[in-house]
Amino acid sequence: MRGTGTTRRQTLAALAALTAAGAAGVAGCGGGGGSRGTASEPARGSAPGAAEPFTSTVGDKQALLLQVMAHPDDDLYFMNPDAEQVLRSGVPVVSVYVTAGEARGINHQAGTPIPPVDKAAYSASRHQGLRQAYARMAGLNQFAPWQRSVLRLPGGVTAETNTLAGGARRVRLIFLNIAMLSEGGVRIPALWNTPGAVMSTLLATGSPVPHRSSYGHQTLVDVLAEIMDRYRPTLIHTLDPDPDFQVHDALHPKDNDQPGCSDHRDHTPVALFTWKAIAQWVAASAQRDKHAPRFTTTAFRGYYNQRWPHNLPPAVLARKARVIKSYGGAPDWDCGNAAGCGDYSQGGVRPLLNRKGWIRSTHYRYPTALPAPTTDDQGRLVAYGVLGTQAVRWRETAPGSGRFGVPLGLGGGPLAPALAAVRDSEGRQVLFALRFAALGGQGAADLREIVVLEQRRPDGPFRAWTGLGTPETSSEHGRRVGCPAAVATPDGRVHLFVRTADKGLATRVRDASGHWSPWQRLGGDEVQDGLTALLDAEGRVHVLACGRDTVHHWAQEWAGGPVALRPPTGLPRPGGDPPAAAVAPDGSLALVYRTPAATVPAVHGATSLTVRHFEGYGAIAAHTVAEPSGRRGAKTLLLVGRDLGGEVQVQYGTGPDARPLRSPGHLIPVGAPALLADDGRQGACVVGMAPDATPWIWRPHSTKRA
Repeated sequence: MRGTGTTRRQTLAALAALTAAGAAGVAGCGGGGGSRGTASEPARGSAPGAAEPFTSTVGDKQALLLQVMAHPDDDLYFMNPDAEQVLRSGVPVVSVYVTAGEARGINHQAGTPIPPVDKAAYSASRHQGLRQAYARMAGLNQFAPWQRSVLRLPGGVTAETNTLAGGARRVRLIFLNIAMLSEGGVRIPALWNTPGAVMSTLLATGSPVPHRSSYGHQTLVDVLAEIMDRYRPTLIHTLDPDPDFQVHDALHPKDNDQPGCSDHRDHTPVALFTWKAIAQWVAASAQRDKHAPRFTTTAFRGYYNQRWPHNLPPAVLARKARVIKSYGGAPDWDCGNAAGCGDYSQGGVRPLLNRKGWIRSTHYRYPTALPAPTTDDQGRLVAYGVLGTQAVRWRETAPGSGRFGVPLGLGGGPLAPALAAVRDSEGRQVLFALRFAALGGQGAADLREIVVLEQRRPDGPFRAWTGLGTPETSSEHGRRVGCPAAVATPDGRVHLFVRTADKGLATRVRDASGHWSPWQRLGGDEVQDGLTALLDAEGRVHVLACGRDTVHHWAQEWAGGPVALRPPTGLPRPGGDPPAAAVAPDGSLALVYRTPAATVPAVHGATSLTVRHFEGYGAIAAHTVAEPSGRRGAKTLLLVGRDLGGEVQVQYGTGPDARPLRSPGHLIPVGAPALLADDGRQGACVVGMAPDATPWIWRPHSTKRA
C-alpha cells in the first residue's frame, strides 16, 4: 500500500538497534547490574510499513514448534499442556535446553539413601527423563528408542541432539548443556549481563559429544539464532523475559526464586537470550531472503505459578502430571540408560504433593487474545496480530468467505505478542502493542514501552508508530508493565490501560482531538495481567482484572467521567485467567470466569449461575448475540474457550440445556482465540492463530438450545 512501507534499510537499522543498543539489565532480578532510576524514553516515530512483505500464502509452510528452556523439565512444568497439544496435533517439536540442569549433582529419590555427587550422571538422567516424557506425549512407549548424534553449531560449539519419530509426530531434543555453575562461579545471569563472561559445557555421561564447548554472550545468541534459522519454526515458546517483582517474607518464602522476583535466576536470562536471538534471526533472514520469517511467539510464566491461584482443572492437571511422572522415572526402571532413568525427585506423585504447586497452572506472560478481529466498511473480517515480531493485518478475501488473504506488514517491532485493537468514534483503527525498545544485555539499560499505531482515516493508511512510554519511572519497573487493553468511547476518547510493576492499574487517555494525557495510576490491590475493558449499555468504561481473592473493578460513574476503582466486588476467587465480560441481554454487566482449578465457569451478573456443560480450561471470551431460537430481538450470551483437550469450543446460552459446539477440524489455537460479536451481516465469528502462524476463521452455526 503506497505511503505505508518502510525501506529495508530502515527495518534492518531498527533491528540492529534492538540487538546492539540497549539491554536487559536485570539487577536483583535475573542478572545483576543494569540501569535503575532512569525513565524510559519514548520511541521515535517511524513509518508503519512492513518489516518485510509477508508475501507467503496461507498454509504454504510446514508448521514447527521450537521451545527454548533453561533446564530440562521447564517445558513440562510451564509450557504444558500447550506443547503436548501442539505435538499431538501433528506439529513437529524441537526443544532446546540451554543448561545441563546438573544442580548439585544428586539424583535422589525420597525415602532412599542419598547417592554420591555425580553431575555428569544427573544431567544424563534428566536427558533420559525428557526422552521418556516426550515419547509418552507422542503416544509411544516411554522407553521408545531415540537416535542420538552431535549437532555442530556456530563458534565451534557442539551439542547433543536426540530425535524420535512416531508416525506423524516428530521430536528433536537439543542439549547445549552449559554448566549451571561454570569455572569461577559464573552462572547464566552473568553470561547475559556481565561483559566478557564465559561459561563451559558439561559432558553428560554417555553423551556422543566428544569435547566441551565454551560460550560467551554472543556465542549463545548466535547458537540460538542458528537453530531458529535451521529449523524455521512457525511457533516459538519462550520463558518469561520480565518476571514479576515478588516480596519474599514469612508468608511468601523465597524458595527457588531469584531475589526479588517470582522466577528462577536462570529462567530470566535464558528468555532474554531467546528474544535477542529472535531479533537477530529476523534481521539476518530478512536481509538474506528478502522477507522475514513467518512465526508467532508465546512466553510462559515460571515460578509465578506458585504465587497465584491455580488454573488447571483436574483432568488437564492429570495429563500434565502423567508426563512429568515419565520424566521423573525411578531407579528401578529398565530404561537402558546406565546413568539413570529420570529426575527421581520429580517422580511418582511428588510434583502433585509439592506445596509450591508449579504443576497446577499454566500462565502466559502476555495473556491477550490474538489475533484481534474487527470488520471493514465492506463487511469483511479484518484481524490484527504479530508475525515475526512485527504487527500485521489480515483481511478476509470477501465478506463471509472465511479465508484471509496474505498479511500486510505494519512494522512497529520488535513486539511482544500482546496487541490490542479498537475502532474510535470516527471509524479509525487504533492499535496498541508492547515493544522491546531495547534488548542487548552485557550491562546496558533495558527498555519496554507501549506503542500505538493510528489510522489517518477509516480504512485508510496509518500514521507512524508513536511511543507512549510506560507508567514507570525506571527501566527495571518498566519491564514489568503488562499487556495493553483499550476501549473507545462515543465521545471520541480512547482509553488505554496497563498493569503496572506493582500489579495495579494505570491509564492514558486520548481525547477527541488526538492528544494523549499523561499516565495516571488508578490504584487497587494486586491483580494478574490480562485486563478486560469494555463499555456498558450506557457507554461507561469498565475494566476488570483477577486479584488474589476476587475480581477487581474500575469504572466510570457516568459516561465521560473519570475511571476509578470501585468498591470490592465480593465475587468468588478467580482462577487467574482473564475474566470475560459482556453486556447481558438484560443490560447488566455479566462476568464469566472459572474459580481455581474449576472445570466449568460461572456467570456473575444480575444473578449468578454455573454454566454446567462448558467444560474446559483457560481464558473465556463472551459476547451478547442474537438468540438461536430466531425470536426477533431476543439475545443470549455466546461463550468461546478451550475444551479439556485444548480444542476450541463455543456455546450459545448459559442455561441447563445449552451444549457446547466443538470446532471443525479440531482447532488447537495458539494462546486464546478471539470472539467477534454478531455484526448483523455475517454473524458471530471466532478467530484464532494456528501453530503454522496462519489465522483461521470459524463462524459457528448456532444451536436451538440456549
